[in-house]
Amino acid sequence: MVEFRDISEAVIKGDAQRVKELTEKKLIEGASPIEILNEALIAGMTEVGKKFKTSEIFVPEVLVAARAMTWGVEALEPAWKGKDVKPLCTVVIGTVKGDIHDVGKNLVVMMMKGAGFKVIDLGINIPVEKFIHAIKEYQPDIIGMSALLTTTMIEFKKNIEAFKNAGLRDKIKVMVGGAPVNEKYALDSGADAYGGDAIDAVEKAKKLIS
Repeated sequence: MVEFRDISEAVIKGDAQRVKELTEKKLIEGASPIEILNEALIAGMTEVGKKFKTSEIFVPEVLVAARAMTWGVEALEPAWKGKDVKPLCTVVIGTVKGDIHDVGKNLVVMMMKGAGFKVIDLGINIPVEKFIHAIKEYQPDIIGMSALLTTTMIEFKKNIEAFKNAGLRDKIKVMVGGAPVNEKYALDSGADAYGGDAIDAVEKAKKLIS
């Protein structure tokens, strides 16, 4: 019999194929998708997050583990069809205009999906108009904006002002992050929260919707 811990360990090791196979076997054994998600996949990524915070592992290892986790999530999808499995909330995320960096953003996307959020990834170099269009189309609970350059993180404040002018600011929570950003800058820009890394971003997002 497959134990939840077996799946978690495969996630931690970044063995995507084994995660997929074990997840499928656990479903056949009768475990529910939500049990596997919480007790195995998210549990594994939580441990990865702890190792990342203590510098036992680094971004490349986290990315590999997150990819493995997504294989497990995808293996659960057929079992979820027809079931009323609601995400924690909807998050729209993108790298701001003028910035084409996406490694950190992609990691946040994978971690949020694994934690149970519905995530719409707009991509890189996203102008404010596209963020506004996404808010209207998807009606997210949270908007996430990323910047890796000191010359592009000024877009945070511009975008948040544009959200206000469009009458949308009160309908969403805004989270920002990126290498040159700190919490003071984020809050001064008008954001509701700052994600220092992917693990922190997930924790802050959960607090924003609690």
